[in-house]
Amino acid sequence: MIRTLRQSTLGSRLGALASPGLALLLSLTAHCSGPQTKGFPKGGLNASEANRGNTSLLQNFWCLPASQMPREELSALLRSLASQRVPLKAWQLSCLANLAAQQGLQDDFEFYPPNLLLFYNLSQVSEANCRAFIHHAAQGDTELLANLPNQRVALQHTALACLGRPHLQLSASDLRLLGVLVCDLEAPQIVTSDPHVLKNLLQCPRLTVTQTTAFNTLLASGKTQIGPPGSWNLEELKALGPLATYISPHLWEKVQEAVGLDFFRSVVAAYRASQLSRHDTMRFITNFLESKANSVSSRLKRRTGSACVRGNITAATLHDDLFLVHYDCTQLESCLGTRVLRANLDPLLQHPLPAECQRVVKAKLAQIYPHGIPEDQLRLITSLVYLYSLAEIGQWNITSGDTVMVLLASDAALENQTEAVLQKYLDHNGKVTGALLVAIGGSRLCWMSLKQIQIIQPSEFRLAGAPDISPCPQSRKDVLFAKAREVFRNTSTVGEYYYLIRPYLGGAPLEELQYLAQANISMDIDTFTSLNPFMLKNMSVDNVRNLLGQNVGDLQKARSHPNVILWMHSHNMSDLSEMGLDTSPTLPYVTNRPPNTAYPPSALIHTSNLPGNDGVAPASGSPSFHLGYLSLAVAVPSSLLWLLLCEAPSGPIGTAHKALRPWTLPMVLTQDSQTPEHQIQEQRSC
Repeated sequence: MIRTLRQSTLGSRLGALASPGLALLLSLTAHCSGPQTKGFPKGGLNASEANRGNTSLLQNFWCLPASQMPREELSALLRSLASQRVPLKAWQLSCLANLAAQQGLQDDFEFYPPNLLLFYNLSQVSEANCRAFIHHAAQGDTELLANLPNQRVALQHTALACLGRPHLQLSASDLRLLGVLVCDLEAPQIVTSDPHVLKNLLQCPRLTVTQTTAFNTLLASGKTQIGPPGSWNLEELKALGPLATYISPHLWEKVQEAVGLDFFRSVVAAYRASQLSRHDTMRFITNFLESKANSVSSRLKRRTGSACVRGNITAATLHDDLFLVHYDCTQLESCLGTRVLRANLDPLLQHPLPAECQRVVKAKLAQIYPHGIPEDQLRLITSLVYLYSLAEIGQWNITSGDTVMVLLASDAALENQTEAVLQKYLDHNGKVTGALLVAIGGSRLCWMSLKQIQIIQPSEFRLAGAPDISPCPQSRKDVLFAKAREVFRNTSTVGEYYYLIRPYLGGAPLEELQYLAQANISMDIDTFTSLNPFMLKNMSVDNVRNLLGQNVGDLQKARSHPNVILWMHSHNMSDLSEMGLDTSPTLPYVTNRPPNTAYPPSALIHTSNLPGNDGVAPASGSPSFHLGYLSLAVAVPSSLLWLLLCEAPSGPIGTAHKALRPWTLPMVLTQDSQTPEHQIQEQRSC
């Protein structure tokens, strides 16, 4: 179900695994993996076939057949996953870690993928192996633990405990041990750490506001490897990678002008080559240009108003990587003629234009094409798509699936624009194919109209792979599940059905979940936390125990997840305790992820403490982690907040507010919290 990311041979190590268990595993993954999915095979896959280059089979590993493998074969499989560096998803890693624990294979962790260690039962890590375990696990991607907040806390708790001493000032050796786990440290710990902490921060997918401040404080001190800002050179700045995009305007003012301009050129080139995301690029552009805002030339431009003082923009001007340094958005409007724009639209849009400049370009394009932009030009304006209204999109002619892919594959198109762009294509006898769905990404399914979803042919739907529909509003998840069930309901076995339907279970009704609970499918915790919270809260303790099967212990790792909190609060503590679930107040958690879902995180915070030795003042946005107090904040989707605090809808599943008797949830909704418009339409008023 997962698209192949790379192709290479499995080698002799995997060939040695030939057995009925491995044959079943490879056979099922070979025929269940999207986008080639066509059904299950009649027979197995032998070792000689595996030797001829099927790394993709390992990438499409799933737990049900793997659970039937003998201990030795499972161990060899884990080693193969590491040696081949096979990228696996959280739902694969969590159940695989449980299989390793059940087979007594945890002590061989040094031979396994670092990402697998993130999902280990950390209470089983011995003190003697603590440092080696953390060193290996810290090479993994902690973003995989997004749905296991308690596990992420426990991982850092274990890591800091391994240091064996107070950790307010982390040494270079401490930092080498902690690796990417430094990304969850508080800002004060970052500032007081050894300057080599920059190497750790390079591994962070993003910095919080407070971490950004700490990062700039470190750089301003001049004590890092690159010295004070006035001494920085181009190579040192490039070595910072995306981390350099967090450098503040105040520090850019201290950098030698020639060095700063050279680095600006390198950022624009990296953006143009898709080596740097637009988000990171625009952060840098904003900071750097702000540092130049008080220059003499900038003051001159402000005094001259809208007059073109920089000179008319030409084709040569647009090929200059310093174009945005020389021309702000006001000068772009004044100095860019429509004739030059028509002939040089592509090179202009290759620059990371600020939103104001993008609006200038859109207005000029409207002058050039008053009756709608031609299709060949549509493929050039992907970064501008979000600016166009439905009426304006209605003027476009979209006859090619390639045009749809280009317009929707980027993050620029918004929700209702997805439906409008696709409809223009369908109006010209276009067809929604599996290849198109894969190209534009699974989240685009969220914004297709109900009619557009229904007309997808079952054969094409099967080819869509395993789309991530977590950003979808619940009503759309329900529709997508109904479509998927229609497509996959005639599969031959429950295991096959579950493998195919798993990505869509966020829209499954209660009856479907109860059916799966009796089918011995051992749902992974990542899928479990994505279920409809209204349906989940009505599942009994026995239902959930049966549904998770061998993965039931993972509830402890996810008990601060909003959906798990809701389910726990709908049952008696005694029942949960019998299940082996800790019923003490759940740890709060703050997500450090970008707002890439349909439900923006609300500022919902409640605190609890665990006994320990030290205390470090928390900083917003990053999980506080130390031996004294473990303080995280739960970022609860606004839909769940409404569920908890407002009157629930009537009906058999409309008693959420009555189910919170075992504990209370001390939460606060800030004035900045908002509910998406499409979600408000689905909710009853409080």
